[in-house]
Amino acid sequence: MSRRHRYETVVTWTGDKGTGTSGYRDYGREHELSAEGPGVLLGSSDPAFRGDPARWNPEQLLVGSLSQCHMLWYLHKCSVAKVIVTGYVDTAEGVMAETAEGGRFTEVVLRPVVTVAAPEMVETAIALHADAAKACFIAASVNFPVRHEPTVRVAG
Repeated sequence: MSRRHRYETVVTWTGDKGTGTSGYRDYGREHELSAEGPGVLLGSSDPAFRGDPARWNPEQLLVGSLSQCHMLWYLHKCSVAKVIVTGYVDTAEGVMAETAEGGRFTEVVLRPVVTVAAPEMVETAIALHADAAKACFIAASVNFPVRHEPTVRVAG
């Protein structure tokens, strides 16, 4: 049985400086991302492309989505396997290569540091990253590698 899920968002451009897109330098890249339920997320383009560094850019959001998806599946897999996770911090990094046509991501590396409750959980905790990677909807939808370099520690 196949289920379908729909995700609707609204992007509203807020960067009109009074002359619209009359020239490449004449408009702002600021925008708002919203959806029914959560609050507004303030976005822009990457500062390398005339964006506001104080706002989220699409590239950061893509890397963050991959990190979030992996974490959520990982925590689920750990709970099923009786691995007690007491801490999780991922410092993810995406690499994008610019081309004449635009650009594309070449890889994302997730570097989660996981804390588990007991030493006997470490081996399983490491192995479950592979299971989470296979289950992640977002990672299954991209055409570049999403690598994992996990570290597992024991609490205390």
